[in-house]
Amino acid sequence: MTSLNTKTVDINGTKITYRRGGKGPVLLFLHGAGGAGNALGFCSSLTEEHDVIVPDHPGFGDSDMPDWLDTIHDMAFFYLDFLEALDLWDVHVAGQSLGGWIALETAVRSTERIGHLTLIGAAGLNVPGVKKGDLFMWDKETRYRTMIHDEALAEKLLALPTTPEQDETAIKNEFTTARLAWEPRFFDPHLHKWLHRITVPTQVIWGEQDPVFPPPYGEALAARIPGAQLVMLQECGHLPQIEKPAELFALIKGFSS
Repeated sequence: MTSLNTKTVDINGTKITYRRGGKGPVLLFLHGAGGAGNALGFCSSLTEEHDVIVPDHPGFGDSDMPDWLDTIHDMAFFYLDFLEALDLWDVHVAGQSLGGWIALETAVRSTERIGHLTLIGAAGLNVPGVKKGDLFMWDKETRYRTMIHDEALAEKLLALPTTPEQDETAIKNEFTTARLAWEPRFFDPHLHKWLHRITVPTQVIWGEQDPVFPPPYGEALAARIPGAQLVMLQECGHLPQIEKPAELFALIKGFSS
């Protein structure tokens, strides 16, 4: 395992902070609404097999809040520019929750630079009749106790202290998430029509006890992407990178190879 080094890049006037480390095929990890922080430990483990890149999305973490960011479509076009700016090809894009939605919106526009796609509890679709969890209505304690199936693990994470800087970043992340996903709630009513355009190998990974996007969301997503394979993780909620890191590592490693 190698460390992830923090870097910055200017993409058309927007300063983006990202971490990069490891050797091997390039893996771009797109974080969820909570920011990159809860995925960095898992992403560090991926450096054993990959050249791992973990950006703070525009408007999240230490990246700029650009004036042009209004919709999830803006974020998708940004990531096409990001891949081009870093001259990345044959990239394994792995996205979790909001990051999975960004990965989907990017891939339906172009897979020219994408080699594999891993979607982990991805947002983006609406499944009529299947109620989702509402992240905007949950406070921090409710989120941890609801999204993490293992109660002892949720308790342990809630006991960890946070710094004022981390609290400020969390507010920034929530504000940007609201710009992208407030209405409609965490889905694009047109995305499902274009998922057939994703022609790269795709795996869909879902927590069997995911209360945010219950398993029928994963099933619907896999059914609409040609050749996609669906894997359900047992005894797992919405954050497999925290709750089932070893299983998720094995799935990503096996899929890339």
